[in-house]
Amino acid sequence: MKAKLHPLLIFVMLPSLNSIAANDMNNKDILKTTTMEKQNFTKTFLFEKTPQQVFDAINNVSAWWAEDLRGNSTKLNDVFEVRFFTDVHISTQKLTEVIPNKRVVWLVTDSKLNFLKDKSEWTRTRIIFDISEKNGKTELRFTHEGLQPQIECYKDCTNGWTQFLEHSLVPLINTGKGNPKVLEKEVAEKAVQGYTTSFAVTQSPEKVFDAVTNVRGWWSEQVEGGTAKQGDEFTYQYKDVHIAKMKLEEVIPNKKVVWHVLNNYFDFTKDKSEWTDTRIIFEITEKNGMTELRFTHEGLVPDYECYQVCNDAWTSYIQGSLKNLITTGKGQPNTREEGLSNELVEKWGLPKK
Repeated sequence: MKAKLHPLLIFVMLPSLNSIAANDMNNKDILKTTTMEKQNFTKTFLFEKTPQQVFDAINNVSAWWAEDLRGNSTKLNDVFEVRFFTDVHISTQKLTEVIPNKRVVWLVTDSKLNFLKDKSEWTRTRIIFDISEKNGKTELRFTHEGLQPQIECYKDCTNGWTQFLEHSLVPLINTGKGNPKVLEKEVAEKAVQGYTTSFAVTQSPEKVFDAVTNVRGWWSEQVEGGTAKQGDEFTYQYKDVHIAKMKLEEVIPNKKVVWHVLNNYFDFTKDKSEWTDTRIIFEITEKNGMTELRFTHEGLVPDYECYQVCNDAWTSYIQGSLKNLITTGKGQPNTREEGLSNELVEKWGLPKK
């Protein structure tokens, strides 16, 4: 015989059941929030300095983080913009909380990180400095709320913060001297990373320049658009395997050509857009009665999945096809293949066949 609950009893029980469900949901929310908080990038330091000395150093932003600082960074509601390496990183911060000798919070109201696909990744994140006294010392806890492992810049940005905190803010607090240029050497080294190859020929710089800009003559017959003048844009494609859209960013006749890769698609890599925002550079110089061509794919680094394949391909095109075009008048470009799918044509805004 099944027991039946009286309707009144059911009614009385409902609030407690709802409370259990609500508590369960709240516990899940708390757990989720705690997990997210743990993922935020955080660093903690101890100093034999007063809380005021630590507080004053934090607010002296140009002495430890960014020399190129515009605005103010000391009082509540102050707004300041920082720029690194001209336009690699530009962000605007607002001081939304300032408790002297205890806490400073910056809200990133705008950001443009030009080395990322989502250039605004920092926008609406918060940078927090918590100061407290512990066992006769001053503890500084730094948190970049929103800088978490799932975002693209996590590795580079956490490395950057570590450098600025450990090698600039900490020395500023301890010795009175920071080092806001701490990343200059590393960034400069990364900027020149890429695949490079060169060769010398007896032909004139003009002949080399003409060959370089005759992209259909050495790279692929499947090229659409202008390839010779500054501002020209063209697309390269090989079936649905590889498509790239280039813009001639710099053209100095008989001396230099720079392509900026506006968009890229590979069907054989996890990150289909690996080349995007890299630069392909042709530098022409005269040396000892010869003309040297130096080719660099700036940004084609060993971390890329396509690195070895692309390295081999460029070697073949530059040392083989382009060099032959210069020296014999005939290169070995890819022959014209069937065009791309309509889906990719629409996605990339390509000329329709």
